[in-house]
Amino acid sequence: MNLYEKYLLPKLIHRVCGLSPMMRQRQKIVPLARGRVLEIGIGSGLNLDYYLTDKVTEIIGVDPTPELNKLQQAVDNIAIPVTIIQQGIDDVHIPVASIDTVVTTYTLCTVPDPQRALEAAAKYLKDDGQLLFIEHGHSDDVRVNRTQDICNPLWKRIAGGCHLNRDISAIIDAAGYDIQMIDSMYLPGWRPATYNVWGVAKKKKATTDNP
Repeated sequence: MNLYEKYLLPKLIHRVCGLSPMMRQRQKIVPLARGRVLEIGIGSGLNLDYYLTDKVTEIIGVDPTPELNKLQQAVDNIAIPVTIIQQGIDDVHIPVASIDTVVTTYTLCTVPDPQRALEAAAKYLKDDGQLLFIEHGHSDDVRVNRTQDICNPLWKRIAGGCHLNRDISAIIDAAGYDIQMIDSMYLPGWRPATYNVWGVAKKKKATTDNP
């Protein structure tokens, strides 16, 4: 990890992800969380203000490199118990099927293997639990998507591994979830980086073949 990635990039990510359009996106989805919450990529805690204290009983935030100073400030300002686990989702040790809500916001673009991360989260999710997501990624506009593909190699290098062109709905489906609701739009700004999708998904029901 170089000096840019260690000191400047976390501050830049906090600033960009805290812009008004992205905070309005969080406000659409995060209040739907209920019960015991597992947030993948809690970062600097930008979602914490949007959890409803009468619906959420506990938040477990998982992030291998959280922005600890700003995150602690956000934790101090919320009346819900918050536990921070400073490691990847694959290494989390919590009881299986003990989570009511998994939350991922602007995280799947960056994790090395987003499908694997969601598969790991699914084992902690109750059968009637929910996945709430807000992500940016693969545009449904061919011209924009072409630009995403061209710019992605350079973008990953300057944006801490963030991908412009991941197909979020396909990743969620492949990870074993049924998308119950999904919506999309462009936020203000450069279109290849601002195509947003958000929604709610459930774990796919296990099927058994008849003999």
